[in-house]
Amino acid sequence: MKVNIQNITKEYKGKRVLDLPEYSFHQGKITGIVGANGAGKSTLIRILGGLEKPSQGQVFYNGEPQMEKYYREITVVFQQPYLLSSTVYQNIAYPLRVRKWPRKEIDHCVRHTMKELAIEHLKNQRATTLSGGERQKVALARAGAFNPSLLLLDEPTANIDPDSIQVLENYILRLNRERGTTIVMVTHNMDQAQRLCDVRLTLDQGRMV
Repeated sequence: MKVNIQNITKEYKGKRVLDLPEYSFHQGKITGIVGANGAGKSTLIRILGGLEKPSQGQVFYNGEPQMEKYYREITVVFQQPYLLSSTVYQNIAYPLRVRKWPRKEIDHCVRHTMKELAIEHLKNQRATTLSGGERQKVALARAGAFNPSLLLLDEPTANIDPDSIQVLENYILRLNRERGTTIVMVTHNMDQAQRLCDVRLTLDQGRMV
């Protein structure tokens, strides 16, 4: 998916936290957003994902300003993901059921995705009992299972163990390289940005630098 922003600003209680005149996110690439705490990175992700509205400006998806046309092709994964209080299998299957996939296709996709993220053994475990790294794997599996056109990641590997980070990074790369998913990810880890991202965008006090 091609995503463009034009004259985006965001203000909270009269304080401007985001001020971006124009930018085009590269279709089919991984764009990393880096910057200090409070730079506006998460705010930008939430605006791109339609979870917040900008104070001014517009986001265009494939050249169109109507996100409603594309919202089923967009998904967001946060540092602290919200999971359903059901099994791992049911969490990953949920977006496929919402999109009315046939039952056999859902089962095949869920099993394949769990294998890619090395969480097959967690199939019947309740999501509320998972560790931090396991929760992130399930959240990313749920996000990637339905082949989104635009995947937005807000610190997806923060505060988890190195083995889980490697599994998550490999999956992110596969989504991009094999499926052509456009990915925009926030990260504080400059090494990670170098490893994964085709393009790096730095924010400072809400502005591009």
